[in-house]
Amino acid sequence: MDTTRVSSTAFDGTPQAPAHARKFVRQVLGEWRLSHLTEDAILLTSELVTNAVVHAGTGVELTCRLDVGATPARLEIEVDDHHPARAIPPAAGLPSGEAASGRGLALAGMLADAWGVTYTQRAKRVWVRMEIGDGYEPHEPAAQAPGAPSAVPLETLRVGVLVADLDGVVESWNSEAERLLGWRADDVVGRSLKDVVAWQGHGPYALSLIDTLALCRWRGEARMRHRDGGLVPVYVSQLRTHGHTGERRSIWMVVPAEHRTVLMPPAAPMRGEAGRRIKELLDRDMPFAELLETVARIVHVSSGGDAAYVLLPAEGGDRFGVAAGAGGTAGLVGALPSGMFGPERRTPVLSDDLLAGDVELADRLKARSMACAPLLAGDEVIGYLVATAAGPGRFDRDLTLSLEHVAAQVSAPVQRARLAEQDRAHRGRLSFLAEAGELLAGVQDEELIAALTAQLVVPKIATWAAVYLTDLTGMTRLAHVWHSDERNNAELRASLPAIPRTALDEDSWPIGEENVLAFPLLTQGRSYGTLVIGRSEPTLPLELADLLSDLCRLVSLNLHTAMLYARQATTSRVLQRSLLPMRVAPVPGLESAVVYEPAEEGADVGGDFYDLFTVGDHWCFALGDVCGSGPEAAAVTGLARHAVRLLAKEHYTVADILDRLNNALLEEGDEGRSLSLLYGELTPLPQGGALCTIASAGHPPPLRLRPDGEVSAMATPQLLLGIEAGARFHVETFELAPEEVLLCVTDGVTERRNGDRLLDDDDGLAALLSGCTGLSAHGVAERVRHAVETFAPEPSQDDVALLVIRAAAALPRDAG
Repeated sequence: MDTTRVSSTAFDGTPQAPAHARKFVRQVLGEWRLSHLTEDAILLTSELVTNAVVHAGTGVELTCRLDVGATPARLEIEVDDHHPARAIPPAAGLPSGEAASGRGLALAGMLADAWGVTYTQRAKRVWVRMEIGDGYEPHEPAAQAPGAPSAVPLETLRVGVLVADLDGVVESWNSEAERLLGWRADDVVGRSLKDVVAWQGHGPYALSLIDTLALCRWRGEARMRHRDGGLVPVYVSQLRTHGHTGERRSIWMVVPAEHRTVLMPPAAPMRGEAGRRIKELLDRDMPFAELLETVARIVHVSSGGDAAYVLLPAEGGDRFGVAAGAGGTAGLVGALPSGMFGPERRTPVLSDDLLAGDVELADRLKARSMACAPLLAGDEVIGYLVATAAGPGRFDRDLTLSLEHVAAQVSAPVQRARLAEQDRAHRGRLSFLAEAGELLAGVQDEELIAALTAQLVVPKIATWAAVYLTDLTGMTRLAHVWHSDERNNAELRASLPAIPRTALDEDSWPIGEENVLAFPLLTQGRSYGTLVIGRSEPTLPLELADLLSDLCRLVSLNLHTAMLYARQATTSRVLQRSLLPMRVAPVPGLESAVVYEPAEEGADVGGDFYDLFTVGDHWCFALGDVCGSGPEAAAVTGLARHAVRLLAKEHYTVADILDRLNNALLEEGDEGRSLSLLYGELTPLPQGGALCTIASAGHPPPLRLRPDGEVSAMATPQLLLGIEAGARFHVETFELAPEEVLLCVTDGVTERRNGDRLLDDDDGLAALLSGCTGLSAHGVAERVRHAVETFAPEPSQDDVALLVIRAAAALPRDAG
């Protein structure tokens, strides 16, 4: 009979070939009901295809061959490349214990049964073989457990017994065989068994019927010829025996295929081959994470479950979390409920249906059947080995005993490696968090914090990362994404929801094949967003989960500080801008220009201020300088500017405005809070120019520039405001003729320092202004600003404010 199933495909020799091959094998083995072999088969395939691509560099052909008629049934995976002259490197086979690479294939080789290389003129074939075990049924539903009621009436059961020598000659044929197949003993005895068995094997490793008879024991499906010419599906159990005279015989027990459970052995809870090789495997020196993955894979493959886990103590030691997993473990992370797992439980546990006892655990494990055994180091429970299955009643007590046996073998090496890893991980964790803290320290931009956070975890921990930020109003948005392959950043951002409609910790993420995990950014009971990562690995080790939690707390604190800073900065900026005029008032017949540069970085307002506004038929201007800097100086700036405006609109004279502002500052009660102020009023003249009334309270006097280049000071400095109660101020009046320029500055201009030299030493400002004849007001302002900026190599440490007023020609007369 044809008992072979074959599925083949081909790939280009590109870096993407291993991924395509893994997907193909997973699909094929799912169709063939070989899910319990999937992970090992994928590991083997990945190694073989990777080596073919790297070392041969040609196209790759992949073949999966299932032979259920072999003894025992087996799965073969073949990888062909087209470079037979290139010898297979040692790492591509099963490496020795000293090899520095190839451990993944070594582990798979421990669970496989054979491997080899076949060379032809045009190709090189690397193959591996995995024995499936007795009783595999690829076309039928899962076999009933031994002892379970049969769906087929027992009255139809026929147990034929025949004896043949090792050459296949039938020596005995009982009556049940006659009733089953129609042949009488006289018809069969003495003839070759080939006459009544439709035996056909496929593949390079298929056994012939004679080879099968030589096996010590064999069970499997076959087809036998009925006397009427038809083929009867049967199940055969063969045993090779020794007679009294030393001859060897093969005894066959044959039943109809529907009664196969009569002869099938009970399902073994653990694969014996894997159990025998555990010690050999664990004796190898391997990293802690690889050790745990190895143990999980052994438990998974050996138990026949859907998934397996190694649990280790979470932070605090009273709860256990997933440290490694194999099988259906996508997205599982963090500590598990402590009902089944706790430091006081020292005996194996078997649950036929978790939903009946621990719904939360069933939901976390996505399973209903569970068997587990503790890892004991002395009297301390250091972890658990766990096997799970999606359906109920999948495991029995024998499995828990086998798990306990495996746990006893692996506890000591796991404990040794765990203690060493804890020390190493602690140092690495502190180093990583120190690096993160240093990188984030002082960053007050939340967008930059999001970008740095994503780049901290990619590619060290995740394939990609996305940071969602929640602002102070509760709105959440996608702030930054980062992929290990930067070319995928745009695609990643497009595939993620910009504004999530569901909770960020749900699993509804439409992102490729990676496992997606979300970590909240929480501090002081408030959410500042979520860190979302994608990983190709099926589980997130517990130490990485703890590390990410610590990182998220650090990021949250920095976001908290940055958002508060941004809010305060915004408030400060709004208030500061309210202290400056929104625009300079236009003055008919006069041209004006302003330069205002606070010394403090990021500030809009400093201790200097200016103003230019209209009142009735004249124009008012002010330029002041508060002693000091910072918020206190800005407060005085606001008081002075708004007081001057208010008093001017109430038609107080220039002298009265200075008197009342002086009293207002003294009433504030801040000792040493003084103010220099230059205040004046301009009244346009019919012949052009303007009449200027001005007073200087401790301020640098304004300079007038005539068209011929003559420069003169136009006010006498008086007492600073806020120094003496009852001080009186006098005014000075002059005419600003057409084409003349009036320059008003603060001491940030006159006292600009370069070493021991000031800009205004030896009337330096007057000399500078003298060279500005013929320039517009804006031209003069820019010339002075540039001179201040370039006077010294270092930036100015004082606020700079200057006001330039230039008189235009005569106003046109009215037509009347």
